[in-house]
Amino acid sequence: MIGDIAAGSSTTVNFIVKIDKNAPAGEYDLLADISYQYLNYAEQFGTDSIRYYYKTVELDQELPITIKTMVVLEVSNVTTDSLNVGTEGYITMNVKNVGSESGKNAVIKLETVDGSPVIPTDASVYESVFEPGEEKTVVFKASVSDDGEAKNYPVQVVVEYTDYEGETVSSDAVTVGVDVGGKVDFEVVSEPSVLSPGEKGKITIQYENSGVTTVYNAQARISAVDPFTSNDDTAYLGDIAPGEVVTAIYEVTVDDEATLKTYAIDTEIRYRDALDNSQISDSMKAQVVIEKRSGMDILTNPIVLTLVVFIIVGIGYFVWSRKKKNNE
Repeated sequence: MIGDIAAGSSTTVNFIVKIDKNAPAGEYDLLADISYQYLNYAEQFGTDSIRYYYKTVELDQELPITIKTMVVLEVSNVTTDSLNVGTEGYITMNVKNVGSESGKNAVIKLETVDGSPVIPTDASVYESVFEPGEEKTVVFKASVSDDGEAKNYPVQVVVEYTDYEGETVSSDAVTVGVDVGGKVDFEVVSEPSVLSPGEKGKITIQYENSGVTTVYNAQARISAVDPFTSNDDTAYLGDIAPGEVVTAIYEVTVDDEATLKTYAIDTEIRYRDALDNSQISDSMKAQVVIEKRSGMDILTNPIVLTLVVFIIVGIGYFVWSRKKKNNE
């Protein structure tokens, strides 16, 4: 409703219209259906009575609409490679210009969406001209924060370009989903190592790659705290595929006054992801049991065995010497 319009005056009316994103650029006409009344004539009765007669008019008015040329994006075939929680990976997609504008100095960009853990790190691809109907295969780098999960997350794709008027403009953003893999994870799967107070021995720890992706150049380390000391607290593991179990051996010394119980030693793995970024795993616990050795255990102690060998050799030499002397 406009209301009354006095003769010789005008008023402005706003309408909201929606243009199909694939509409070709050009000149179009919208029809405005206008309905109004005006005073047609008046009839007087006597000296103090007038009757007014109004006429209703219905007409269509053509309103010219110009749809400007622009780049319109269509995104398809979105795939990911090595994109896992806590790491960096690749996002590949086909981007097509389904609009009517030739975008000059076009920069195709990947943008994050509020609330998404996917963060673009190498997020722009330059194209000198992006012609209508042309399709580009583009590759972006992105990382996923540690608080993400293994599921599909949204990202946005937009192109910034120079239009036919020489202005720098941006296309409408297109939202697509990208698949994120689970977190790189490890577990300690070995049985507890057993040592005794005062012993210098070896701790054997087996690690399983319980994640979904291969890690590279992995190196494990332990944090030797009281009652343990170690000058050999790191072990090289190499590349570890999902589900693979690897073994690390560390040399430690147990304090003479160590309490007899089960200890939990902190251990972690530093590795390289598929994009050669350095990463560190969550801390894990490896159990070590400190207990007194039985008599049989003492006999298997390397120091004790060495002494036994010397004693046996000494006794053998003494017996041989006596026999030789008697024979003389």
